[in-house]
Amino acid sequence: MTDNPDISVVVPAHNEAGNVTGLAAEIAEALDGRHYEMIFVDDCSTDGTQAELVAAKTRFPALRVLAHSHNAGQSRSLRTGILAARGRIIGTMDGDGQNPPADLPALIDALSRKDAPERLAVVGGRRTQRQDSAWKKFASRLGNGIRKALLRDDADDTGCGLKAFYRSAYLDLPYFDHQHRFLYALFKREGYLAEFRDVGHRPRGAGKSKYTNFGRLFASLSDMLGVMWLNSRARNAGGADEL
Repeated sequence: MTDNPDISVVVPAHNEAGNVTGLAAEIAEALDGRHYEMIFVDDCSTDGTQAELVAAKTRFPALRVLAHSHNAGQSRSLRTGILAARGRIIGTMDGDGQNPPADLPALIDALSRKDAPERLAVVGGRRTQRQDSAWKKFASRLGNGIRKALLRDDADDTGCGLKAFYRSAYLDLPYFDHQHRFLYALFKREGYLAEFRDVGHRPRGAGKSKYTNFGRLFASLSDMLGVMWLNSRARNAGGADEL
């Protein structure tokens, strides 16, 4: 734990009792020896998530817990955590524990390596051997295919919550609900580059998914039209020099 962390790991959580303490322990193990903080954002859970997180603070000095007064969704939870973060590098993962924290250091190291492209702003996880139902994987492939064709975001896996990116680059992006599904397109819109690395995936330990396949698909289609409009209105100055 440090007052000036290099890395802030932001984890949105809604009704994830039984998952969050173990996830915090894995993050602490994965980032041992680094200057980091972890920020769990409780999105107005109705189970024991908040109490579990508060209790975990005595065990993990690097843990910060933020709590929404009203349920606001995953994108707002991520934004709440990122705005509160003190690290220049943000790591994100889902609160359900399906993203192995042990894979996060590789993404961080790829992002911050000395020979990284100048405009590299995000390194995302690309899930291998997904531990989801065949129907969920089909719906995900369908949605990814439509999104990739319409937005040309070159993204391999937008559904993976495991990412590392620069906080300053994220703050350049326009915010809207469900923003987290289109981060790669939005980074590209601002002239940033993205890379991907293979990461693991595992079954949910406790609780249940907050999304339905059709609900996610219909929401994504309407949001996609909005992102297409944003892209059509983009004008990139290529930076600015003070004279």
